[in-house]
Amino acid sequence: MTLATLTAQSSRFPAFSIPKFRWIPLSFLLVAAVLAGCAAPSPPGLPDDPVLTTGPAVVPPKKMPSGPLRAITPGEVNAFPIVSTEPPKELWDRIRRGFAMPDLQNELVTDREQWYASRPDYIQRMTERSSKYLFHIVEELERRQMPTELALLPFIESAFNPQAVSSAKAAGMWQFMPATGKYFSLKQNDFRDDRRDVLASTRAALDYLQKLHGMFGDWHLALAAYNWGEGSVGRAIAKNQKAGLGTTYDELNMPAETRLYVPKLQAVKNIVANPQAFSTELPLIENHPYFQQVLITRDIDVALAARLADVEIDVFKALNPSARRPVIMASVTPQILLPWDNARVFQRNFDAYTQGQFASWTAWTAPSTMSATEASRHTGMNEADLRSMNNIPPRMLIKVGSTLLVPRTPQTATDVSSHVADNAQVSLAPEITTRRTTVKARKGESVASIASRYDVAAANVANWNSVGAQAAFKQGHRVVLYLPITARALADNGETARKPRGTPRKTAITAVRRDAGKAVVKSKRK
Repeated sequence: MTLATLTAQSSRFPAFSIPKFRWIPLSFLLVAAVLAGCAAPSPPGLPDDPVLTTGPAVVPPKKMPSGPLRAITPGEVNAFPIVSTEPPKELWDRIRRGFAMPDLQNELVTDREQWYASRPDYIQRMTERSSKYLFHIVEELERRQMPTELALLPFIESAFNPQAVSSAKAAGMWQFMPATGKYFSLKQNDFRDDRRDVLASTRAALDYLQKLHGMFGDWHLALAAYNWGEGSVGRAIAKNQKAGLGTTYDELNMPAETRLYVPKLQAVKNIVANPQAFSTELPLIENHPYFQQVLITRDIDVALAARLADVEIDVFKALNPSARRPVIMASVTPQILLPWDNARVFQRNFDAYTQGQFASWTAWTAPSTMSATEASRHTGMNEADLRSMNNIPPRMLIKVGSTLLVPRTPQTATDVSSHVADNAQVSLAPEITTRRTTVKARKGESVASIASRYDVAAANVANWNSVGAQAAFKQGHRVVLYLPITARALADNGETARKPRGTPRKTAITAVRRDAGKAVVKSKRK
């Protein structure tokens, strides 16, 4: 400490004032110098001694120790503050250390605390399920310098179930809606759904929360926007500003679900912070990664991957929930997650595997629109199995370009390309059954007029009757038509054919028995 600093502080610390400085014993100055040299450095962003510093707080540059080391006496040990560098032994303590959001205190928080505390079995299931994912989430939050309370958000969203799907079609541990998932680059197709992927969905959720915090400058409002939508929160803030009202989370008018959203998180935070106060016991979660990534170089069946890793199939699916089919495509999913101790087991068994192909399934793209019966003939797969594997309901056609999962054969032994796997979709169209029908042509009728009357293509009418597209028919000529089954004439009782639910309006053709030279429709099954 310089003489000038001591002078400036003399009014606050008279013992160190300049007039008395000459009477300070030399031995005291030596001890003070030793203590100053041994003082622990301040944390980043804080001055060495804010009480004895004049002007703005200035962080001194870090200095490397110099000179020989000196042993300290037992009496000096307690004089120096010692900061523990030992990491927390369990993850709950690590989460508590990172709490950084302002606490919310109201009746809704108390109500949710009581709700959770009265359901110890539910808390136990949630926390045990979270043990697979929490370490990774906390690591990501700390890396981004975000509050660790956010690691508890999946408790509120999905109870840490990566396969959860809401009534609004939100999916995964972080409950992404389809459009929001696509905005944050979460792939969704018939082979995989990255909204369920542990790594991808966590990355997207934290990206989204950071974006929302940047928009609103408040974590409670950011959470409200995560649940309600950023546009809704923005409009609620603008409405309150216009009315001269406050714009905090408590002051905005919002739906009941969003009103309870932050209180739920606060209640879980309070229970984690002090489980004993709520007669709750949290399961031990070690401060250690549960899983690690393992690269795969070949398409591989989910069941085989679990067997090579020596893990139960349910554990494998819990760590790799984005795989929607029984096979993982290496071109778009180049790594899988495995429990920490099983990763090496998998690699060793994968390298030594010689019992056949890794994948028993592959992708097949329909070259044209066809029925499931035709597709089964093309792929050599039983029709019932093809329908079941690819979720094809009865009376539906498979549209051209659809990608189906089919058994792998020696002819289709190559792995699925990234282009096919990344764009895999099954598109279906109603299968329309037609009947061969004959109608009597009216006076002056032609191919075009009959085609218009029965809502079919003129080219088809011409082809069915072996005439040209411009041909005309004599009155009473029997014209052959193939009409949808819903248009079958009920000639016997004169009833009008009705359109079944879900059938396009144009395919429901009214056909009745008519007198005095009007068309009489006769049908027989094609």
